Amino acid sequence: MFTSALIIDDSVTVREQIIRTLETFGLFSRYYEAEDGLEGFKKLLSSPVDIILCDLEMPRIDGFKFLSMLKSRPELQDVPVIILTGMEDRERKIKGLEQGASDYITKPFDPEELVARVKVHLKIKKLQDELKRSNELLLELSNTDHLTCLFNRRYMMEVLDKEVHRSSRKGGSLSLIMLDIDNFKKVNDEFGHLQGDAVLQMVALQLQKELRSYDYAARYGGEEFVVILPDSALKDTLLVADRIRLAVQETIFNEPLEKLRLTVSMGVACFSREHSPTVDAFIKLADDALYRAKANGRNRIEFHNPEGVTPPATATATTTGSSAAEQEPKTSR
Repeated sequence: MFTSALIIDDSVTVREQIIRTLETFGLFSRYYEAEDGLEGFKKLLSSPVDIILCDLEMPRIDGFKFLSMLKSRPELQDVPVIILTGMEDRERKIKGLEQGASDYITKPFDPEELVARVKVHLKIKKLQDELKRSNELLLELSNTDHLTCLFNRRYMMEVLDKEVHRSSRKGGSLSLIMLDIDNFKKVNDEFGHLQGDAVLQMVALQLQKELRSYDYAARYGGEEFVVILPDSALKDTLLVADRIRLAVQETIFNEPLEKLRLTVSMGVACFSREHSPTVDAFIKLADDALYRAKANGRNRIEFHNPEGVTPPATATATTTGSSAAEQEPKTSR
Protein backbone atom coordinates (compact mmCIF):
# COMPACT_ATOMS: atom_id res chain seq x y z
CA MET A 1 0.00 0.00 0.00
CA PHE A 2 1.23 3.47 -0.86
CA THR A 3 1.37 5.99 1.94
CA SER A 4 -0.60 9.08 0.98
CA ALA A 5 -2.36 11.14 -1.65
CA LEU A 6 -3.06 14.87 -1.90
CA ILE A 7 -6.35 16.04 -3.42
CA ILE A 8 -6.50 19.74 -4.36
CA ASP A 9 -9.90 21.06 -5.39
CA ASP A 10 -12.03 23.99 -4.29
CA SER A 11 -15.09 21.72 -4.23
CA VAL A 12 -15.57 19.78 -1.00
CA THR A 13 -17.93 17.44 -2.85
CA VAL A 14 -15.32 16.57 -5.49
CA ARG A 15 -12.64 15.97 -2.86
CA GLU A 16 -14.92 13.67 -0.87
CA GLN A 17 -15.94 11.78 -4.02
CA ILE A 18 -12.28 11.18 -5.00
CA ILE A 19 -11.34 10.00 -1.51
CA ARG A 20 -14.33 7.62 -1.29
CA THR A 21 -13.44 6.16 -4.69
CA LEU A 22 -9.79 5.57 -3.79
CA GLU A 23 -10.66 4.24 -0.32
CA THR A 24 -12.77 1.55 -1.93
CA PHE A 25 -9.64 0.07 -3.50
CA GLY A 26 -7.43 0.59 -0.42
CA LEU A 27 -4.69 2.37 -2.33
CA PHE A 28 -3.60 4.78 0.42
CA SER A 29 -3.40 4.89 4.17
CA ARG A 30 -3.70 8.68 4.38
CA TYR A 31 -5.36 11.46 2.40
CA TYR A 32 -4.61 15.16 2.48
CA GLU A 33 -7.02 17.79 1.23
CA ALA A 34 -6.54 21.37 0.05
CA GLU A 35 -8.96 23.87 -1.49
CA ASP A 36 -6.41 25.66 -3.67
CA GLY A 37 -2.83 25.44 -4.96
CA LEU A 38 -1.31 27.51 -2.17
CA GLU A 39 -2.78 25.38 0.60
CA GLY A 40 -1.85 22.26 -1.32
CA PHE A 41 1.75 23.40 -1.76
CA LYS A 42 2.10 24.14 1.97
CA LYS A 43 0.77 20.69 2.88
CA LEU A 44 3.06 19.07 0.35
CA LEU A 45 6.13 20.71 1.92
CA SER A 46 5.24 19.40 5.37
CA SER A 47 3.82 16.01 4.34
CA PRO A 48 5.34 14.33 1.24
CA VAL A 49 2.86 12.28 -0.79
CA ASP A 50 2.92 9.61 -3.48
CA ILE A 51 0.51 11.25 -5.91
CA ILE A 52 -1.38 14.52 -6.37
CA LEU A 53 -4.80 15.05 -7.93
CA CYS A 54 -5.21 18.74 -8.70
CA ASP A 55 -8.02 20.81 -10.18
CA LEU A 56 -7.12 23.53 -12.68
CA GLU A 57 -9.81 26.09 -11.83
CA MET A 58 -9.32 27.29 -8.24
CA PRO A 59 -9.24 30.61 -6.37
CA ARG A 60 -5.94 32.31 -5.34
CA ILE A 61 -3.47 29.76 -6.75
CA ASP A 62 -4.88 27.68 -9.61
CA GLY A 63 -3.56 24.38 -10.97
CA PHE A 64 -1.18 25.99 -13.47
CA LYS A 65 0.50 28.13 -10.84
CA PHE A 66 0.68 25.09 -8.57
CA LEU A 67 2.53 23.15 -11.28
CA SER A 68 4.96 26.06 -11.66
CA MET A 69 5.59 26.03 -7.91
CA LEU A 70 6.38 22.30 -8.04
CA LYS A 71 9.01 22.94 -10.71
CA SER A 72 10.88 25.20 -8.30
CA ARG A 73 11.42 22.34 -5.84
CA PRO A 74 13.60 19.53 -7.23
CA GLU A 75 12.60 17.16 -4.42
CA LEU A 76 8.94 17.38 -5.53
CA GLN A 77 9.39 17.00 -9.28
CA ASP A 78 9.10 13.20 -9.22
CA VAL A 79 5.66 13.24 -7.60
CA PRO A 80 3.05 12.45 -10.30
CA VAL A 81 0.29 15.03 -10.75
CA ILE A 82 -3.05 14.13 -12.32
CA ILE A 83 -4.95 17.28 -13.28
CA LEU A 84 -8.74 17.48 -13.00
CA THR A 85 -10.44 19.50 -15.70
CA GLY A 86 -13.70 19.95 -17.59
CA MET A 87 -14.75 17.78 -20.51
CA GLU A 88 -14.17 20.45 -23.17
CA ASP A 89 -10.92 21.93 -21.84
CA ARG A 90 -8.69 20.48 -24.57
CA GLU A 91 -6.26 23.42 -24.67
CA ARG A 92 -6.08 23.57 -20.88
CA LYS A 93 -5.35 19.82 -20.75
CA ILE A 94 -2.46 20.29 -23.17
CA LYS A 95 -1.16 23.29 -21.24
CA GLY A 96 -1.26 21.34 -17.98
CA LEU A 97 0.67 18.43 -19.49
CA GLU A 98 3.24 20.82 -20.96
CA GLN A 99 3.74 22.40 -17.52
CA GLY A 100 4.59 19.10 -15.87
CA ALA A 101 1.37 17.21 -15.15
CA SER A 102 1.60 13.45 -15.63
CA ASP A 103 -1.98 12.87 -16.80
CA TYR A 104 -5.48 14.30 -16.66
CA ILE A 105 -8.98 13.21 -15.63
CA THR A 106 -12.07 14.87 -17.03
CA LYS A 107 -14.86 15.97 -14.71
CA PRO A 108 -17.28 14.48 -13.97
CA PHE A 109 -14.93 11.51 -13.81
CA ASP A 110 -15.58 7.80 -14.11
CA PRO A 111 -14.53 6.09 -10.83
CA GLU A 112 -12.96 3.08 -12.54
CA GLU A 113 -10.99 5.30 -14.93
CA LEU A 114 -9.77 7.39 -11.99
CA VAL A 115 -8.52 4.33 -10.12
CA ALA A 116 -6.91 2.87 -13.26
CA ARG A 117 -4.99 6.06 -14.01
CA VAL A 118 -3.90 6.45 -10.40
CA LYS A 119 -2.63 2.85 -10.35
CA VAL A 120 -0.66 3.37 -13.56
CA HIS A 121 1.15 6.43 -12.20
CA LEU A 122 1.79 4.82 -8.83
CA LYS A 123 3.42 1.89 -10.64
CA ILE A 124 5.55 4.28 -12.71
CA LYS A 125 6.57 6.17 -9.57
CA LYS A 126 7.50 2.94 -7.82
CA LEU A 127 9.73 1.93 -10.74
CA GLN A 128 11.30 5.41 -10.84
CA ASP A 129 11.97 5.33 -7.09
CA GLU A 130 13.60 1.90 -7.36
CA LEU A 131 15.74 3.08 -10.27
CA LYS A 132 16.74 6.19 -8.33
CA ARG A 133 17.75 4.11 -5.31
CA SER A 134 19.73 1.74 -7.53
CA ASN A 135 21.55 4.65 -9.17
CA GLU A 136 22.33 6.19 -5.77
CA LEU A 137 23.69 2.86 -4.57
CA LEU A 138 25.81 2.45 -7.70
CA LEU A 139 27.17 5.96 -7.26
CA GLU A 140 28.00 5.28 -3.62
CA LEU A 141 29.71 2.02 -4.52
CA SER A 142 31.71 3.69 -7.28
CA ASN A 143 32.99 6.29 -4.79
CA THR A 144 33.69 3.92 -1.89
CA ASP A 145 36.57 1.66 -0.96
CA HIS A 146 34.88 -1.71 -0.41
CA LEU A 147 37.11 -2.77 2.50
CA THR A 148 37.19 0.34 4.70
CA CYS A 149 33.93 1.99 3.52
CA LEU A 150 35.86 5.26 3.20
CA PHE A 151 35.97 7.16 -0.07
CA ASN A 152 38.28 5.70 -2.70
CA ARG A 153 41.24 7.43 -4.30
CA ARG A 154 39.39 8.44 -7.46
CA TYR A 155 36.64 10.23 -5.56
CA MET A 156 39.17 11.75 -3.16
CA MET A 157 40.98 13.34 -6.10
CA GLU A 158 37.70 14.78 -7.41
CA VAL A 159 36.86 16.27 -4.01
CA LEU A 160 40.36 17.65 -3.50
CA ASP A 161 40.29 19.29 -6.92
CA LYS A 162 37.00 21.03 -6.08
CA GLU A 163 38.20 22.09 -2.63
CA VAL A 164 41.48 23.46 -3.98
CA HIS A 165 39.60 25.55 -6.55
CA ARG A 166 37.17 26.75 -3.88
CA SER A 167 39.96 27.67 -1.49
CA SER A 168 41.93 29.38 -4.24
CA ARG A 169 38.89 31.37 -5.33
CA LYS A 170 37.53 32.35 -1.92
CA GLY A 171 40.73 32.33 0.11
CA GLY A 172 39.49 29.87 2.75
CA SER A 173 41.67 27.44 4.70
CA LEU A 174 42.17 23.90 3.43
CA SER A 175 44.32 21.21 5.03
CA LEU A 176 45.44 17.77 4.01
CA ILE A 177 46.60 14.83 6.13
CA MET A 178 48.40 11.84 4.67
CA LEU A 179 48.51 8.88 7.04
CA ASP A 180 50.47 5.65 6.77
CA ILE A 181 50.28 2.64 9.10
CA ASP A 182 53.74 1.93 10.49
CA ASN A 183 55.18 -1.47 9.58
CA PHE A 184 51.94 -2.76 8.14
CA LYS A 185 53.82 -5.43 6.19
CA LYS A 186 54.76 -7.08 9.50
CA VAL A 187 51.08 -7.30 10.42
CA ASN A 188 50.30 -9.15 7.21
CA ASP A 189 53.37 -11.39 7.50
CA GLU A 190 52.74 -12.34 11.13
CA PHE A 191 48.95 -12.49 11.30
CA GLY A 192 47.81 -12.92 7.70
CA HIS A 193 46.00 -10.70 5.27
CA LEU A 194 42.56 -11.22 6.82
CA GLN A 195 43.80 -9.73 10.09
CA GLY A 196 45.58 -7.05 8.09
CA ASP A 197 42.21 -6.14 6.58
CA ALA A 198 40.76 -5.90 10.09
CA VAL A 199 43.53 -3.47 11.05
CA LEU A 200 42.78 -1.31 8.00
CA GLN A 201 39.12 -1.24 8.97
CA MET A 202 39.98 -0.23 12.52
CA VAL A 203 42.15 2.66 11.37
CA ALA A 204 39.35 3.79 9.04
CA LEU A 205 36.93 3.73 11.98
CA GLN A 206 39.25 5.84 14.14
CA LEU A 207 39.54 8.36 11.31
CA GLN A 208 35.78 8.70 11.02
CA LYS A 209 35.39 9.17 14.78
CA GLU A 210 37.75 12.15 14.86
CA LEU A 211 36.44 14.01 11.81
CA ARG A 212 33.67 16.52 11.27
CA SER A 213 30.64 15.69 9.14
CA TYR A 214 31.99 17.74 6.22
CA ASP A 215 35.56 16.38 6.29
CA TYR A 216 36.59 13.67 3.84
CA ALA A 217 38.52 10.50 4.62
CA ALA A 218 39.74 8.21 1.86
CA ARG A 219 41.88 5.15 1.40
CA TYR A 220 44.69 6.36 -0.82
CA GLY A 221 46.13 2.91 -1.45
CA GLY A 222 47.40 -0.07 0.55
CA GLU A 223 47.84 1.08 4.15
CA GLU A 224 47.84 4.79 3.28
CA PHE A 225 44.95 7.15 3.96
CA VAL A 226 44.15 10.76 3.12
CA VAL A 227 42.03 13.23 5.06
CA ILE A 228 40.73 16.47 3.51
CA LEU A 229 39.73 19.16 6.00
CA PRO A 230 37.95 22.19 4.50
CA ASP A 231 38.03 25.41 6.52
CA SER A 232 40.74 24.07 8.80
CA ALA A 233 43.92 26.01 9.61
CA LEU A 234 47.25 24.32 10.31
CA LYS A 235 47.03 24.45 14.12
CA ASP A 236 43.54 22.94 14.14
CA THR A 237 44.59 20.24 11.68
CA LEU A 238 47.58 19.28 13.81
CA LEU A 239 45.27 18.79 16.79
CA VAL A 240 43.02 16.53 14.72
CA ALA A 241 46.02 14.59 13.43
CA ASP A 242 47.34 14.05 16.94
CA ARG A 243 43.96 12.84 18.17
CA ILE A 244 43.95 10.30 15.36
CA ARG A 245 47.53 9.24 16.13
CA LEU A 246 46.74 8.71 19.82
CA ALA A 247 43.45 6.93 19.10
CA VAL A 248 45.24 4.40 16.90
CA GLN A 249 48.12 3.99 19.34
CA GLU A 250 45.75 3.31 22.24
CA THR A 251 43.60 0.77 20.40
CA ILE A 252 43.37 -2.63 22.07
CA PHE A 253 42.77 -5.49 19.68
CA ASN A 254 41.09 -8.83 20.33
CA GLU A 255 42.71 -12.19 19.61
CA PRO A 256 44.80 -12.96 17.67
CA LEU A 257 45.95 -9.31 17.58
CA GLU A 258 45.87 -8.73 21.35
CA LYS A 259 49.64 -8.10 21.50
CA LEU A 260 49.68 -5.73 18.53
CA ARG A 261 50.50 -2.12 19.32
CA LEU A 262 49.75 -0.19 16.19
CA THR A 263 51.08 3.26 15.32
CA VAL A 264 50.71 5.62 12.39
CA SER A 265 52.80 8.38 10.88
CA MET A 266 51.30 11.50 9.32
CA GLY A 267 52.21 14.36 7.05
CA VAL A 268 50.20 17.57 7.14
CA ALA A 269 50.03 20.45 4.67
CA CYS A 270 47.87 23.54 4.24
CA PHE A 271 46.92 24.79 0.80
CA SER A 272 48.42 28.02 -0.47
CA ARG A 273 48.53 29.39 -3.99
CA GLU A 274 52.22 30.21 -3.47
CA HIS A 275 53.50 26.81 -2.27
CA SER A 276 50.89 24.41 -3.67
CA PRO A 277 49.17 25.96 -6.67
CA THR A 278 47.96 22.59 -8.00
CA VAL A 279 46.39 19.48 -6.51
CA ASP A 280 49.50 17.42 -7.26
CA ALA A 281 51.74 20.00 -5.61
CA PHE A 282 49.47 20.07 -2.57
CA ILE A 283 49.57 16.28 -2.23
CA LYS A 284 53.36 16.29 -2.62
CA LEU A 285 53.76 18.70 0.32
CA ALA A 286 51.78 16.36 2.59
CA ASP A 287 53.51 13.28 1.18
CA ASP A 288 56.97 14.78 1.73
CA ALA A 289 55.99 15.56 5.32
CA LEU A 290 54.85 11.95 5.74
CA TYR A 291 58.23 10.68 4.51
CA ARG A 292 59.93 12.90 7.09
CA ALA A 293 57.71 11.45 9.80
CA LYS A 294 58.79 7.95 8.75
CA ALA A 295 62.47 8.92 8.53
CA ASN A 296 62.40 10.63 11.93
CA GLY A 297 61.15 7.64 13.87
CA ARG A 298 57.48 7.00 12.99
CA ASN A 299 54.46 7.40 15.24
CA ARG A 300 54.74 11.13 14.73
CA ILE A 301 53.42 14.08 12.73
CA GLU A 302 55.49 16.24 10.42
CA PHE A 303 54.07 19.22 8.56
CA HIS A 304 54.84 21.72 5.85
CA ASN A 305 55.27 25.01 7.68
CA PRO A 306 56.37 27.84 5.37
CA GLU A 307 55.01 30.52 7.71
CA GLY A 308 56.70 29.25 10.87
CA VAL A 309 53.51 28.34 12.71
CA THR A 310 54.13 27.06 16.24
CA PRO A 311 52.34 23.72 16.68
CA PRO A 312 49.88 23.36 19.59
CA ALA A 313 51.47 22.04 22.76
CA THR A 314 49.12 19.04 22.75
CA ALA A 315 50.10 18.05 19.22
CA THR A 316 53.58 16.71 19.92
CA ALA A 317 55.58 15.32 17.04
CA THR A 318 57.56 12.84 19.10
CA THR A 319 57.71 9.07 18.96
CA THR A 320 56.02 7.61 22.02
CA GLY A 321 55.72 4.14 23.49
CA SER A 322 57.23 0.95 22.15
CA SER A 323 55.85 -0.79 19.13
CA ALA A 324 56.84 -2.80 16.13
CA ALA A 325 57.01 0.55 14.35
CA GLU A 326 60.32 1.34 16.02
CA GLN A 327 62.04 -1.86 14.92
CA GLU A 328 62.26 -1.23 11.18
CA PRO A 329 64.95 0.90 9.47
CA LYS A 330 63.86 4.56 9.45
CA THR A 331 64.30 4.94 5.73
CA SER A 332 61.45 2.50 5.04
CA ARG A 333 57.78 3.41 5.13
